[in-house]
Formats: sequence, structure tokens, C-alpha cells
Amino acid sequence: MRRTRQVAASPVRSASGTWAVIMDLVADTVAQSSTLSRDEAVQAMSAAEAVGRMLIAADHLQRHPITLVAGKVHCEITTVSGIAALTLEENLNPVPGAMGADDFMIYLPSPVPLQEQVKAAADGHARLSDAVPPAPETKAANSGPLIDHEALRRAATQR
Repeated sequence: MRRTRQVAASPVRSASGTWAVIMDLVADTVAQSSTLSRDEAVQAMSAAEAVGRMLIAADHLQRHPITLVAGKVHCEITTVSGIAALTLEENLNPVPGAMGADDFMIYLPSPVPLQEQVKAAADGHARLSDAVPPAPETKAANSGPLIDHEALRRAATQR
């Protein structure tokens, strides 16, 4: 299921501060899984920090999202800068749907002036990719519903 998150960048936050918020969003979303580690997501995002700050500072993340794919999650994260950032109502809550995830990948955008740096960052961690992310419909079609209605019925009848 395709979700989006927008993060306020300059003048609300520096590129480093914006990257830290994006890193926490990704890590908190991955941490919902019982089999995945928040620390692994933090390590992956840390490996991409230098190029992430460049993508933010050059406003590439306003047009080209970072995409997190984890279980039912297919979240595109972009930034908002300038006057629009001052009034942006951010939703920085973890993206629902990663609870049953057993794998995740962070797809970094690879705009022309930064392709080499993005590739180097992606090569630096197994959870990073500079490839085009899969279409959300493909992932969602194989994932099933976000809510396990049968589990809810069982829980309600056990009360």
C-alpha cells in the first residue's frame, strides 16, 4: 500500500536535522516488525547520511522520494523547503503495515548530478538500493490486508 510522508527541511531544519528525522521515521517504521531490527535500519540510514544530506540540501528530495519497502509498507518520503516548510503539518508517526515484515529495502533516488555518490552509498549497505523501487501495487497485491479481521474476532470472543 502506497503511503507518503513529507518532512520539513530548510528553514525549519538543517540538512543534517532533516536527515535525522527521516532516519527516525524509517527506523521506527521498520521497528514495528517482530523480526526486523531498528538498529539495522539506523545503520543503513547512517551509511547513506552523507549523500542524504546532499539530496536534501540540493532540494532533490522535494521531487524524488526516498522509498521504504517493508512488508505491506511502500512509503515515499519527500522534503518540503522554503515558506511551505514553515506551515507544513508533518506526520512523523511510523507508517503502519510493517508489523509482519521479514525484509526491508530503502531505495535512494539517484538524480543525475549525484548518481555516483548515491551508488557508492547504496553499495555500502545491503538494505540500500539506487534502483527504481518496485511499483506499490505489486507489493500490495501480494501482501494481503493490513488488518487481520480473524485475529480481531478471536480476541473479542476471548474476553
